[in-house]
Amino acid sequence: MNDNHETPGVIRKLWIGETDRFREHLLRLDRTSRCNRFGSPVTDHFIEKYASTALGSDSVVHGYFVDGILRGCAELRAFGQLGPREAEAAFSIEKPFQNHGVGSALMGRTILTARNRSIRKLYMNCLSHNHPMQAIARKYEADLRFEANDVMAEITNPRPDLLSLFREWMADGYSLGTTVLDVQSRMLRTA
Repeated sequence: MNDNHETPGVIRKLWIGETDRFREHLLRLDRTSRCNRFGSPVTDHFIEKYASTALGSDSVVHGYFVDGILRGCAELRAFGQLGPREAEAAFSIEKPFQNHGVGSALMGRTILTARNRSIRKLYMNCLSHNHPMQAIARKYEADLRFEANDVMAEITNPRPDLLSLFREWMADGYSLGTTVLDVQSRMLRTA
């Protein structure tokens, strides 16, 4: 489901078999976007290693797709294995798609997903100069703490309820349907 009408793409959860798409997205990030995502400059080799294990059982990754190409991601990674109550969120959006509501839409989906997994505390760490990410965190009523060159955002989630579970189920269903239609239309165009 597209939570922001300004964003022309589709947001959906990544499947475990989409590691290559995730890695290719991270490799397309410009130097500044890579630094914002990982907190410091990183090499292609680092990204290759990171992407190979990122889509695991301890994470939920939402992707933002435009014309079938992954252009942005929101990673939700739980702290602890059994009944985690805390998690970290991280975001990466390719430069041409920044400042168009994509980060905000991904944040909303990530918060909903965390809530429905009974994650009470959601943390996001960003660099102090990453004002767009701080603005998104404020939009979702995060508590921000400034420490040296970093900003730690903390969001407290309410317990999941039937409405929050239904919203995630509907978003997943809409995303799946849109993805199937997108694949079909691309196949027809190439035929």
